[in-house]
Amino acid sequence: MISKFEHNLPKKPNKTKFYSNVIIFALIIISSAWFAGFNIITLFQNFFRFGFRLIGQIFFPPDWGYFDNAIPPLLETIQMAIVGSFIGAIFAFPAAVLAANNFIHIKWLNKTVRVLLNITRTLPALVLASIFVGLFGSGSFPGVIALSIFSFGLISKMTYESIESIDFGQVEALMSVGGNKWNILRYSILPQVLPQFISYTLYAFEVNVRAAAVLGYVGAGGIGQKYKIFLQLRRFDNVGTIIIISFVAVLIIDTISSSIRRRLV
Repeated sequence: MISKFEHNLPKKPNKTKFYSNVIIFALIIISSAWFAGFNIITLFQNFFRFGFRLIGQIFFPPDWGYFDNAIPPLLETIQMAIVGSFIGAIFAFPAAVLAANNFIHIKWLNKTVRVLLNITRTLPALVLASIFVGLFGSGSFPGVIALSIFSFGLISKMTYESIESIDFGQVEALMSVGGNKWNILRYSILPQVLPQFISYTLYAFEVNVRAAAVLGYVGAGGIGQKYKIFLQLRRFDNVGTIIIISFVAVLIIDTISSSIRRRLV
């Protein structure tokens, strides 16, 4: 006779199902690598054949005489990230409010805004920069527009998800005393979401600093243009200087931004 205690014992995991999932997952990875032409043997062979020599040319030693010349394009990259994040955040909050179905109860509007946000997140910043360079010419302006659109999609997506997960008790309390949509947004939703919104904006800024450093490859300004020029000229010592100061700048920005975000959330 099975006791009540034995009846409540958890069932043993199905090992057959577990191993089947592992095999399927492994087959997906192997087949994807095969279709992509990835060869780990070639990877290690080329790295040991050329990798150490290239690293030596870049970092041992870098050209510290180029340090002063690398600072202006680095500052331009950071400025592009700041402006792009700020513009994206301005438009992201209204879009997030319209996309949140627990505040705006208009399904067609919620879905339309969400489709727009999905489109903006689908296009990488590098693709957007290439398009705007074709429209406006090379320089930091198309880079700022690309980062603004990228930030808009990223921040609005996370913000409307935060709005949909707020404590709805405050909203119901305001509605019970006759509060309208503006009162609910101002006194209930905004105070709950604002710390997360600022945190998302700072996170987008961190991402944009890295993205802006690459946009120069398509002519969108910043330090990426210097990467491209010196790699083409095979001036690897200058590339090493740029990589080092870029790494230090990104590390400092990430540390400060992460510290602020931890205090907000």
